[in-house]
Amino acid sequence: MTAARTKRRGERREAAELPVAQVAVDVPLAHLDRPFDYLVPDTMDADVSPGVRVRVRFSGQLVDGVVLGRLARSEHQGRLSWLERVISAEPVLSEEMVALCRTVADRYAGTFADVVRLAVPPRHARTEAEQVAPVAVPTPAPPNPDAWARYGHGEALLAAVAAGRGAHAVWQPTPGEDWPARLAELAAASVAAGRAALFVVPDQRDVARLQAACAERIDPAAVVTLTAELGPARRYRSWLAARRGQARVVVGTRAAAFAPVTDAGLLVIWDDGEDVHAEPRAPYPHARDVLVYRSHQTGAALLVAGFARTAEAQLLVESGWAREVRADRARVRAVAPRIAPVGDSEAELSRDPLAHAARLPKVAFDTARAALARDEPVLIQVPRAGYVPGLACGACRETARCRRCAGPLGLPVSPRAMTPDDREQAASPTCRWCGVAEPAFRCSACGSRRLRATVVGARRTAEELGRAFPDTPVRGSGGGTEVLSTVPAGAALVVATPGAEPWVDGAAGGAGYGTALLLDGWALLSRPDLRVAEETLRRWMAAAALVRPADAGGRVVVAADAGLALVQALVRWDPAGHAAAELAARAEVGFPPAVRMAAVDAIPDALAEFLETVELPASAEVLGPVELDERAADPPKERALIRVPQADARALAAALVAAQAARTARKAPDPVRVHVDPHEIG
Repeated sequence: MTAARTKRRGERREAAELPVAQVAVDVPLAHLDRPFDYLVPDTMDADVSPGVRVRVRFSGQLVDGVVLGRLARSEHQGRLSWLERVISAEPVLSEEMVALCRTVADRYAGTFADVVRLAVPPRHARTEAEQVAPVAVPTPAPPNPDAWARYGHGEALLAAVAAGRGAHAVWQPTPGEDWPARLAELAAASVAAGRAALFVVPDQRDVARLQAACAERIDPAAVVTLTAELGPARRYRSWLAARRGQARVVVGTRAAAFAPVTDAGLLVIWDDGEDVHAEPRAPYPHARDVLVYRSHQTGAALLVAGFARTAEAQLLVESGWAREVRADRARVRAVAPRIAPVGDSEAELSRDPLAHAARLPKVAFDTARAALARDEPVLIQVPRAGYVPGLACGACRETARCRRCAGPLGLPVSPRAMTPDDREQAASPTCRWCGVAEPAFRCSACGSRRLRATVVGARRTAEELGRAFPDTPVRGSGGGTEVLSTVPAGAALVVATPGAEPWVDGAAGGAGYGTALLLDGWALLSRPDLRVAEETLRRWMAAAALVRPADAGGRVVVAADAGLALVQALVRWDPAGHAAAELAARAEVGFPPAVRMAAVDAIPDALAEFLETVELPASAEVLGPVELDERAADPPKERALIRVPQADARALAAALVAAQAARTARKAPDPVRVHVDPHEIG
């Protein structure tokens, strides 16, 4: 009998059982988007398990990777390389998260490695080695069913979460609703059923507010937050707590949609129309879609919530996949403020004939004075920060443009930064594209020579109101100043940019403003974007929801044309009706979400070559290409839009992936950027 050969020094032997590891290598090339087999040395056998991070040699270089599984033998006919090192024995990807990352990569025509980079934060070794005390199973306070009974299907949603059923719902809270408390009740019901809850909100202020509400009902040790503001160590600690099952409630921003919560029973996204929910890095997934896929795969309940409703949420309702949860008209009228556009009656126009043209009409001043007299704060929402970013015709408000290049006209830089010879020319508006002064402006639409500022920013508005109300404190939030979370309940003028509106201390749901003035509505609506009406209504509703009910004197003044459909939707507080009309309009012209659309950006030659080689479905329609407005790009880039019916969505994504794989395989020099369902379509 032959004796076993003695192992030589430095010699590696494969593991006795399951010696092959399938590894997802961190290489963002489309043609390499598949697992690769590596041999597991016997010295690493105990540490190499599915989900752990490893280092492997790939194409002559050491790169990171994640183990997806162990096999008894490989189907690869050639020689296998060895795993070089186990970075950490801590599994970072569960089977559920691997399936989610693969789904998101396929849906958005990206690579698995790109999605894993979004889902798994960088390792923090010291934090990973910390000894963590076990957390007792929390016993949350029972939810209040009366609060959800005010909404149609609200009690059914609460009961479904408490029973661990996979309900799907779209919720529109009433004005003044304490939405963090309602969501905390759902979290408590999920935890009481033995399952976890995951919340995705737009910003740090919402995270703090929702985390406090959940901690009040559930053991604070079982509630963690996941945001970039935490820093690497604290963020990784929270992420580990979720992965290890110690945290039963996770509250975070966009990246938290991939949080590795154990046995999730409730998935919630708040204000899904906010553009920060769209990932700016490839493959550009939207947090709402990630949660939809996750709910479909795991059977967890999903709630899409917000004061306004997006067309995407409306599609979930109309398709029957989700039920709408909203209050009846009587309840909405009882808690909503009185909302009125300027010049909405003949009597008002007779008192203030210039109401439509004035930026702050008389009715706005009168309502602000009345609220201040009652010792109530006044909210003034201004679309943007700064002072005067652009110019428009003083008669018809058509954007003022250069006669030479059609670029927008703006105010020149400060004369102090100019030479004396240039100051005379600086008195004239100047083109923002070509820099040429336009001393003899004449509107191409109406022939007027008068100019006016298109948007007066938050800082300039605060200065003007400070002079108009000299004895009243003026507070700014956003727009280059500190974003306030709350303001005192006393008389004050609060000037805020959209999304930075602070809540009022001590008011139910933060709705303690006596009046809200929504200024420069036409400036919001003049943006060339598919979602302009939806986004404007969302911003208006978020501000109006912070105003007291009408029977308590609450009033909202909207500086916009009363005949616009979205203004009427705001007056009626009907986000569902506006979303239904918006979805129908997009379906009529063939825009998302009624269809699946992809944007392809590249230099002209690369884009033309890509469109010629990609094997699109027969139903595909190519729009463009058109030149992108990237003045710093050299050479300039172009964009083409590709749209297909929803039934061919997977075929479109597969075709785009195959075309990208062919380009990376032959090492095409010019990159092509593919963005499926871009959040902004101009």
